[in-house]
Amino acid sequence: MKATRQLHDLGQSLWLDNITRSLLDDGTLARYIAEDSITGLTSNPSIFDAAIGGGDAYDAAIHAKTLAGLAGEQLFIELALEDLRRAADLFRPVFDASGHVDGWVSMEVSPLLAADSAGSIAAARQIHAQADRDNLFVKIPGTPEGIPAIEEAIFLGIPINVTLLFSRAHYQAAAEAYMRGIERRLAAGLDPGVGSVASLFISRWDVASNGRLPEPLHNQLGIAVARQTYRAYRELLASPRWQKLAAAGAQPQRLLWASTGTKDPSASDTLYVGTLAAPDTINTMPEKTLLAFADHGQLDGVMAIDGGDAEAVLAQLGRHGVDADVLAASLQHDGAQAFVKSWQQLLQRIADKAGTLDRQSQDSIAP
Repeated sequence: MKATRQLHDLGQSLWLDNITRSLLDDGTLARYIAEDSITGLTSNPSIFDAAIGGGDAYDAAIHAKTLAGLAGEQLFIELALEDLRRAADLFRPVFDASGHVDGWVSMEVSPLLAADSAGSIAAARQIHAQADRDNLFVKIPGTPEGIPAIEEAIFLGIPINVTLLFSRAHYQAAAEAYMRGIERRLAAGLDPGVGSVASLFISRWDVASNGRLPEPLHNQLGIAVARQTYRAYRELLASPRWQKLAAAGAQPQRLLWASTGTKDPSASDTLYVGTLAAPDTINTMPEKTLLAFADHGQLDGVMAIDGGDAEAVLAQLGRHGVDADVLAASLQHDGAQAFVKSWQQLLQRIADKAGTLDRQSQDSIAP
């Protein structure tokens, strides 16, 4: 049995952290669904930047939308949603069969809104309405300013993928926001069945810490944080507060492992897949990581509900000068800034493409 199928059978969803128009056009995504147990998909500005800049697959659409008067963020959002609607439709059967637990795709609000709660809520409403797909998450970062936007969006019935979480405390803040939104819906007599996931970033911990640790301790921090957070996740699902919401019809806000591509060339290319096998979670992985795990991946057992050795590992790393709380705040801040840079680079790439295509069009009709 394929390793990807083994993960699926133990209760973990495998999502692809990538989308391109060619993946949709040539049937590759459909094949991943059929052969590699892929049941969802995530995207971000860097992914779309690479997709748009990597060839001419988007040129006709960019040119047409430019002629229609679209530009900047407005043009990009519609361009991205064209892909994501198609992907959402491919995942619709699993979305329906799983009772809306699985089969999701994700679209980001502008990273420029990371410190703007009201702006994030307005953008989430716009994307949710414009997408017109029940199985599309709107991504809002779990920054201090993002937490109120997440609660309000859930109350408004907008499915949310909480992104840029780096620690147990970050996850707990996101989970609290989700539950408050659901509790408000119940108090207002509204359906509590609003989907959400909480995305914990893994590999960036090790990129940030490996240089200050002895080699035997490399690539342990991200996994330890994941295990620590998984314990908090399991404790929340067992809590009376959550059980009351579940009894009223609420769905769990599932924990999602993000940033699971291995960055250290000396480490296994499937490090953050085999070690993060855990029921009722999601692993969204880059295409390269998915193909590697499908080819030669192995499960390293199932994650312990109590977090296993997470606290001991974190204490050991702390003795070597790694302050996980300080680093988590730094990683979230730096991650938000990196998303802004990617967003601006993406919009500039689209503007450059639009200008080039317009000039080519003008040249083709010139006498």
